[in-house]
Amino acid sequence: MLQASYFPYRLLFRQPAGTSRGVLTEKPSWFLLIRDTDSPQAIGIGECSIIPGLSMDPPNQLEQEIIYLCQNITEHKKWSEERGTQFPAITFALETALADLNTGGQRKLFDNEFTAGKSGIPINGLIWMGEKTFMKEQIKKKIESGFTVIKLKVGAIQFDEELELLRWIRTEFSSEQIMIRLDANGAFTAEAALDALNKLSDFDIHSIEQPIQPGQWEAMSSLCEKSPIPIALDEELIGVNHPDKQQELLRAINPAYIILKPSLVGGLAQTEQWIQFATSQQIGWWATSALESNIGLNCIAQWVASQKTKLPQGLGTGQLYRNNFDSPLVIKDDKLWLDPDMLWNLSYFGL
Repeated sequence: MLQASYFPYRLLFRQPAGTSRGVLTEKPSWFLLIRDTDSPQAIGIGECSIIPGLSMDPPNQLEQEIIYLCQNITEHKKWSEERGTQFPAITFALETALADLNTGGQRKLFDNEFTAGKSGIPINGLIWMGEKTFMKEQIKKKIESGFTVIKLKVGAIQFDEELELLRWIRTEFSSEQIMIRLDANGAFTAEAALDALNKLSDFDIHSIEQPIQPGQWEAMSSLCEKSPIPIALDEELIGVNHPDKQQELLRAINPAYIILKPSLVGGLAQTEQWIQFATSQQIGWWATSALESNIGLNCIAQWVASQKTKLPQGLGTGQLYRNNFDSPLVIKDDKLWLDPDMLWNLSYFGL
């Protein structure tokens, strides 16, 4: 018989001097632990990770829902059918905890070259937003450490300063040396977005995520048609759970890419459904973390490796926290690796 418990946790961000004010300093997570009384030594762990203000999971109901799920874990399939779409982050935690349990509770959910330590996953280097000098230092360090793809936010500081920063990058590094991805997080208005994208296109940009706020399908469709920079949908996917609605969204907007965060879209099964629909329309995709700890990141990375995609992923977030869990995940050059000789430190859970 299945038994479940949970552990709350608060992840603390590193805050290098020079970062922008108002950035997140900490992030809540909850960890779901499931065991089978017939084999109690094996424990599956799943992470429920939310980004306040972005995740669909109601923050004031989330912990109570986790308690309810733990109390009714033997009926988890019923919970998933009746309540799962209301709590996508819990769904991801449940799905991955069960997968971990079913594979022996060793944090090895998939059997592939990544989990065997034989291949790494290409990732982009994430740049903290802040003062220009600070950002230039980060970019130099990322490139010196071997990254060939960097991701920057736009719309967070003065737009002219962002253009100046991109101009500096392209003066120093060609598009053959460094691929630039941008993430606007809906910073531009529908009226001003195309002009901004035209200016940004001077710097050989690979793609830009979510240039305008989600829910404006007609405006986003027009942007995707006219933009000189390929557009990727991110926040646009959150809360779109029904298969018919998912296909309708992709047909209506027709983006170049979609960005998939399993904790925000409802787990790995829902993520694969998005991929199926996107692939049928020749829309590319890559996955990013929803700022999970190494526990959730490990699950997403192993799953990504099983998809055999070649595009760089957004999975370089394990170094963001001061109190992350020690794990076998390591970054070498521009790839995320799993070192099978390294051990997890899960003493927080009594393991």
